Amino acid sequence: MTPHTPAAPAVAVIGEALVDIVAGVAHPGGSPMNVAVGLARLGEPAILHTLVGADSHGDLIRAHLAAAGVTLGAGSVGATRTWSARATLDANGSAAYEFDLDGRIPVPPLEGLRLVHTGSIGALRDAEAADVREAFAAASLGTMLSFDPNIRAAVMGEQARERTFALAASCHVVKLSDEDAHWLRPGVPLEDVLSELAGAGVRFGVITRGAQGCIARVDDEVHRRAARTTTVSDTIGAGDAFMSGLLFGLLREDTDRALVTDVPLTLDAVVTALDCALASAAITVSRTGANPPTAAELAAALAVGG
Repeated sequence: MTPHTPAAPAVAVIGEALVDIVAGVAHPGGSPMNVAVGLARLGEPAILHTLVGADSHGDLIRAHLAAAGVTLGAGSVGATRTWSARATLDANGSAAYEFDLDGRIPVPPLEGLRLVHTGSIGALRDAEAADVREAFAAASLGTMLSFDPNIRAAVMGEQARERTFALAASCHVVKLSDEDAHWLRPGVPLEDVLSELAGAGVRFGVITRGAQGCIARVDDEVHRRAARTTTVSDTIGAGDAFMSGLLFGLLREDTDRALVTDVPLTLDAVVTALDCALASAAITVSRTGANPPTAAELAAALAVGG
């Protein structure tokens, strides 16, 4: 891969930072925060616009972000209490969540940035949805816009269907899980969901399929990539690690510049980005919790293949 060293943080992420409480133990989490941490660990320092409290859970999140090299955006400390998600794992290691949310995430103007990513609760619930959509619609030209709805229907409501496709219309990159796709468009084949995203203007749409890998539609071409072989510890943060790996692959190869200037993507560029995403996810599911890889770990995994 071509070496890439960002001159300064040019990546912003908007969305929730919270604690996942698993078996009574609190772990830093939240899909957007996990993506910000994943990017920073891979050498793309990020600014996270979120909301945390001045409490012990907030301290845990701030220490986690600082260790990864993620900067908190202005106004991100102010909740009465830090958001939490109590996770219950099934026999396959998959997690279900019960949320406790307080306050509203501030959404800044999106100016002078190379990449802005958003997703999940902080992009689609009532409190923030309109602000995020307006900010994305008004983002500076040349900014790659990325979105992972990471559907949490219990706190987003049925309106998340309409909001997902409305926000996707402003984005260059959209990632869904197969569960997201089935909830958004019940009974619709995954390729047709990707076609709908493409029709809304999404140039790089991808749906993850767990152990079956992923399917992507990029510039009207469909690509299927197999998952990498690994032993699964749990799936917490797997989709977020896929997302940060995907964005890293696009940034590192400067494929993001092609996306924002309507230049066709080469097959090599698409494969490189998807392979970064799949390797990142495989590393994360092989260990407990949302623990995305470092640049060295990802490079080592890519060097040995799947």
